[in-house]
Amino acid sequence: MSVRSQSTRWLETHWVNPAYIGWILGALALFFFIAATNTLSGWLYVMSGVIFALLAIAATLSARSLKGIEVARRPIYPVSAGDDITVELLIQNTMPQSKNLLQVSDFIPHRLGEPVVKVMESLSSNATQYWVYQHPTQRRGVYRWQTVRIRSAAPLGLFWRRQGYEIGATAIVYPTVLPLTRCPLIDEMGRESSLQFNSDRRAKTATEGLTRSLRPYRWGDPTRLIHWRTSARYGELRVRELELFTGGQELVVCLDSAAVWESELFEAAVIAAASLYFYAAHQSLNIRLWTASTGLLQGEQSVLETLAATYAGEDDRAIALPNLPLIWLTQNSDSLKTLPSGSRYVLWSPQFTEKRSSASLGLVIGQERSLQSQLQDFLT
Repeated sequence: MSVRSQSTRWLETHWVNPAYIGWILGALALFFFIAATNTLSGWLYVMSGVIFALLAIAATLSARSLKGIEVARRPIYPVSAGDDITVELLIQNTMPQSKNLLQVSDFIPHRLGEPVVKVMESLSSNATQYWVYQHPTQRRGVYRWQTVRIRSAAPLGLFWRRQGYEIGATAIVYPTVLPLTRCPLIDEMGRESSLQFNSDRRAKTATEGLTRSLRPYRWGDPTRLIHWRTSARYGELRVRELELFTGGQELVVCLDSAAVWESELFEAAVIAAASLYFYAAHQSLNIRLWTASTGLLQGEQSVLETLAATYAGEDDRAIALPNLPLIWLTQNSDSLKTLPSGSRYVLWSPQFTEKRSSASLGLVIGQERSLQSQLQDFLT
């Protein structure tokens, strides 16, 4: 930042900064004063004095122009990459006098774009005005900013006054989730793996043939589970406890986020991780996500927020990889040698050849086709 910009900012923040026309009038008033001193002409003194008085009044009014203005911010709802975030600011005038000609700037992060500016012609006394704007997003991430600035040269336009407000904002942009119609990478793991998880969805809806034992009725038990013949025999309600089915598989999508990646390849890996997770979840598999900084986690919102915030080369704060069938997303082909049995990989490495080093099966992602189509390829 140049010395001139720093001085301008300091003057606007701590007092007022003359606008261009203000500098012109100041120079003209000084010229009239010097001319009056040399010629002893009274009318020149009068003109100089009038201009100086006008400048003093304008400076005083400009310094007061932003008093009593308060700014608040509403939460920003998460969106997916490519969608617009909606930002809402509430600008309130707590003074009995109206405010005119306000320039409001919201200083969003540089990764999102340039500051967003709005000009408000008038803000009535004791009134609140809503400023809602939408801003496009291109890449996932967690974006934080806090500075809102209001400038005004009212009422005469001779001096600028600036006031800053520190109001924190957080915008979460989720990675894109590709709509996969099939994914042999996950489907084959679900058929081959021997790990199972408990699922009582079918048992909860069953009504016969699955009884494990009988127990006394407890408040809240569904009436369809009451065994009426036994209840009549004992004179009290008895409820069936049903067997739990086992089905589906427990899988872990692991993103090698502690490694060094090329930027574009890592973004593709994050998209792949989100897409694989949601595909497996829609197939009723017990799916979890692992990253180097968070370890294992589960749940759609937690997964999306983690993938939005992750970055290549992050600190490895997690424990070792779980001893479960993994879907390992990496750019490092050497890491494939240590995968647990039954694991699969998705590799971004054009130099890798499958005959070389890995006992696991997987996909090698190239640049010739879209990521969505490659994730739906059959394993070879």
